[in-house]
Amino acid sequence: MNRNGRLAAKMGAVAALIVLAEILIDDGNGAVVGGFAGAWIATLYLTRRAIRHDRAARMATIAAAGMALVLVDDPSFLAWVLFWTALSLAALLPRHGFDDALAWSRRLGWHAISAVVAPVKDIARLSTIRQRRGARPGGIRAVARLVALPLAGGAVFLALFANANPLIGQAFAGIVLPDPWTIAWRMLFGLAVLIATWVSFRPSLHTTRWSRIGEHSTTKAFGPGVATLTLSLVTFNAIFAIETILDLVFLWSGAGLPAGVTMADYAHRGAYSLIVTALLAGVFVLVALRPGSAAAASPLVRRLVTVWMVQNLLLVASSALRTLDYVDAYGMTVLRLSALGWMALVASGLALIGWRLLAGKSAGWLINANAVAAMTVLATAGVVDLAATAAAWNVRTTMARGRAGAPLDLCYMARLGTSSLVSLTVLERHAREPGLHDRLAYLRWQTQYRTAGDQADWRRWTPRNARRLAVVRAMVGTKSPDVRPAPYGRDCDGGVQPPPPLVTTPVPLAPAPSTPALPPPEPTPGPATPVQPAPAPSAPKPLTPGPQR
Repeated sequence: MNRNGRLAAKMGAVAALIVLAEILIDDGNGAVVGGFAGAWIATLYLTRRAIRHDRAARMATIAAAGMALVLVDDPSFLAWVLFWTALSLAALLPRHGFDDALAWSRRLGWHAISAVVAPVKDIARLSTIRQRRGARPGGIRAVARLVALPLAGGAVFLALFANANPLIGQAFAGIVLPDPWTIAWRMLFGLAVLIATWVSFRPSLHTTRWSRIGEHSTTKAFGPGVATLTLSLVTFNAIFAIETILDLVFLWSGAGLPAGVTMADYAHRGAYSLIVTALLAGVFVLVALRPGSAAAASPLVRRLVTVWMVQNLLLVASSALRTLDYVDAYGMTVLRLSALGWMALVASGLALIGWRLLAGKSAGWLINANAVAAMTVLATAGVVDLAATAAAWNVRTTMARGRAGAPLDLCYMARLGTSSLVSLTVLERHAREPGLHDRLAYLRWQTQYRTAGDQADWRRWTPRNARRLAVVRAMVGTKSPDVRPAPYGRDCDGGVQPPPPLVTTPVPLAPAPSTPALPPPEPTPGPATPVQPAPAPSAPKPLTPGPQR
């Protein structure tokens, strides 16, 4: 296949991907996302011969296919980012071999930026080539000139006939045109798919020209002497020893804390600060101690660094223990579970930095080893549902410890959505208190109903949610539970909201209507009548007790 044929095949593949995305991904986030990812891999592998002949590119393609399967099972943003990274590596590796992860992170960044202008540059390049070769008689411009007048004139005459003939007018009135906003949205979506996919078929030549960072670049920027490093490491080890001893006494041994300090406060305040401290220590060792330098060759410096790295690893372990103590007091969340994974990654990085110094490994080895560790943690987080793991942890703890355990945050469980469906069902079946059982049944049914609605739409259907629904239906069936009526709604934890308090506004008494004073009657003519004196008031009669009512 010649060059023009390969270009036409890539254009056809991208056009097919745009049409497929318009059909599959229409306000849906289900298994169809993974199907589109699989189609993208297949078209790229078939149209780019260099990928099929490069071993590293084939390995990246296999990794992309694995993440596409994850997208089929349960689409997520993290899984999509990992898929795009693997697919971009497959597209770029035939042009430049893999050297170190830091250089490739910059190349992938430039690859993402160049995706915006890649279609425009290729269109401009094709236009320039056509101008150099000269316009052919059967070109696009000639076809446009040929059909412009018939189309414009036919449209004018049809408009006139529609106005003159009611039959034609009714026929045109029966045509329902799509919503302009829908057309604009679909065009923007197609443009986004074009930008995302085209650059993988025709990556920019400048992308793979980014070089690695030189081995001596950090030493030139910062290279303290042996005496300075020795004094610094002695100072750092002494300061770190204070924190290490306090953690060993109060955190690991379980000794009582001073008055006014709770274990939750002690655990929560130090977890993330210690991680920052360990990171700064790792950066210091990485920058100041390059293998082969005079400081790295000093036996005293090497011993001090070893002691310091051991203390940093103990700090990371203390941070993990603090987080677990906080989880024990307040429950597990996705953020706390992610923090534990991050701490494991920091610990592996510190161990690799220390080993690099002691074994004399290169900077490229250290970068690649940390990249492998980071990708392992991220891939695990992309495959495992962290929200479902946190929900299962909280339910198991509640069932095992009861009221002695951490209070179960049902509002947070409800916010986890489908991920907490199985855990809510398990807890509902074991709840004995009528009020708790009612709340759990309500929350479980709301989540089950929404999940079933999403599964009914083929664009939102996922195998993972299908498995969850099957497990829940096997436990509680498909009928709605008999829950207490809630005429005033429910809280986020499923509790019935009480009726709003009656607010009585005092009504001011209206003043009695004033009647105008009537004028005295006019005297009538007649004989004068003598005025009789008013009778004297009679004495009050004594009260006699009457019948009681």
